[in-house]
Amino acid sequence: MITKKERITLRSLASQIKPTIWVGKDGFTDNLLKQIESELFDHELVKISMQENSDPITEFELSELAVKLGAEVVTTIGRKIVLYKHSEKKGIKHKLA
Repeated sequence: MITKKERITLRSLASQIKPTIWVGKDGFTDNLLKQIESELFDHELVKISMQENSDPITEFELSELAVKLGAEVVTTIGRKIVLYKHSEKKGIKHKLA
């Protein structure tokens, strides 16, 4: 569980990055989940953009998604979702050190 101070730091970092994952009308498919896992492993912080033609995600669905991925929801703003997961990948600069 990330602290409030860590969440503020992550939100600040997330404001500087562009979405790397786009969710379309098919929603969160297995392939999309694998792609998110890969992004989390490589970068720890991922910004997801929900397209206009996709169904909005509920708080319950979002928390289930985070549990599946072993990640934390940093923030949601409109159709943007930011997820964080500490990575064990060597050679990357960790977001929370």
